[in-house]
Amino acid sequence: MRHLAVAALLVLLSGCANNGAFSQWFGLGSEVASNMGYGDSAKVADGIKQALEFGSQRASATLSVQNGYQNSGYPLTLPAGLQPVTSTLRKVGMGSYVTQLEVAMNRGAEQAAAEAVPVFQQAIRNMTIEDALSIISGGDSAATTYFRGQTEASLRQRFAPVIQENLAKTGFYSQYKSMLDVYNALPLTTKPNLDMEDHLMTQSLDALFGRMAAEEKLIREAPMARGSALIGAVFGQGK
Repeated sequence: MRHLAVAALLVLLSGCANNGAFSQWFGLGSEVASNMGYGDSAKVADGIKQALEFGSQRASATLSVQNGYQNSGYPLTLPAGLQPVTSTLRKVGMGSYVTQLEVAMNRGAEQAAAEAVPVFQQAIRNMTIEDALSIISGGDSAATTYFRGQTEASLRQRFAPVIQENLAKTGFYSQYKSMLDVYNALPLTTKPNLDMEDHLMTQSLDALFGRMAAEEKLIREAPMARGSALIGAVFGQGK
């Protein structure tokens, strides 16, 4: 009975599409949940935050190993604007410069992914109860999507030096310069003017949030197995 009542409560919560209805039902839901030992709205919000924390940790762990981006289906690639450069170098037998650059780019991102956890964790901790509760009734990746929309701007600022530092460690900048120097020595067009760091930042975050969304989906499908008892209570309606 206890689990059925909690499931019914969460279904009621998730079924309220507008803020007015959500507030009305959540006031009642908090009281019932508290009486049954599941805590109030703060406890439900904690479950949502916990799911995001697990998702971000697992995403980082998956991408931070060697070839993590490649093997996860998120290989970092050079921007389309560099295609005339890369294709020309490969045609004239200098494709090794392109390969070395791509390897350095992915290695830098892999190392940065390992250092991204505290950045994401702090952003999750800073989420308000209202922020967390507003995504309980969404789709498979609603929590990740909402989290990204609310935090990406600040995360980009904080993640930028991490990306830059790790790209420098892998020799990305020297490889990029070498590739362009070789290209510019050819009697062809001038080098493109590209913001490589912004390009790599966007690809890295796309991959991290993509993996977080995949992990969130798994948690929603098996909240107890992939998460915790608290996450099971929050996301386990209908399970």
